[in-house]
Amino acid sequence: MSLLAVGTVAFDAIETPFGKTDKIVGGAATYICLSASYFTDKINMLSVVGDDFPKETISLFHNKKIRTDGLQIKTGEKSFFWSGKYHADMNSRDTLTTDLNVLASFDPVIPESYQDCQYLMLGNLMPQVQQQVMKRLRKRPQLIVLDTMNFWMDTTWNELLETLSMIDVLTINDSEARQLTKEHSLVKAAKKIFAMGPKFLVIKKGEHGALLFNRSEVFFAPALPLEDVFDPTGAGDTFAGGFIGYLAQTGDISFENMKRALIYGSAMASFCVEKFGTERLVNLSQKELTDRVKEFERLVRFNINSN
Repeated sequence: MSLLAVGTVAFDAIETPFGKTDKIVGGAATYICLSASYFTDKINMLSVVGDDFPKETISLFHNKKIRTDGLQIKTGEKSFFWSGKYHADMNSRDTLTTDLNVLASFDPVIPESYQDCQYLMLGNLMPQVQQQVMKRLRKRPQLIVLDTMNFWMDTTWNELLETLSMIDVLTINDSEARQLTKEHSLVKAAKKIFAMGPKFLVIKKGEHGALLFNRSEVFFAPALPLEDVFDPTGAGDTFAGGFIGYLAQTGDISFENMKRALIYGSAMASFCVEKFGTERLVNLSQKELTDRVKEFERLVRFNINSN
């Protein structure tokens, strides 16, 4: 089933305790689409770049069966650029540079070939842009998943609340859930978020896993203990791509299947952090993915009977 992924396609410059990069390809839509490509080959990318964006990366998208009809290329303009430095714990970081460039005036134009999408992944963007995408689709997708962050809570509160009322699944991290609801308890936070509109909630906890809520149940997926974590940039978007990619592959949006999607999303995120940028996501084998999911299965399986 077809998936429409909306978000940034950009350049990043990253420094972690394990090294640093010059300008490399990143962006929410990049990570979402590459991750989802391991589950479905009906992926439509909607974003904007400048003419400084490498043609070989667009060719890579095509090789991964990612359609770029909706990737606007602005002549004479520069692509979105972000640089950041991670602290020793790898959970916190400092943003050094944010150059919106083409993103500042992004007007999402939905090609006719995208209008039949059944799954919509709204990556982290201005809530107004996320709304525009939903309103410009002639038919509501079967499932709408949205990612957001604390910056939009600080700067576009009313627009964010309106956007949340239009979606099915919200994915945010634990600190953002607390800021959004002013509740320290994530269980209480989930109840307040459901009152805002979403039917399902994913709270990402980084190296401590992820929680999936509906209005009556909760499921926990651990993060896989890894020997080496080089770069957490894009891990949340990679998780989201694996999550919705698996749902699009199976065509099942039940809570039970979302549990499985949470594990597949977590598995994809665990690959992402092993190298800088998108390097680890480009050439995964199906065996690597299957083996990684089995590691998650072994991590949580136990026999409750003592004898």
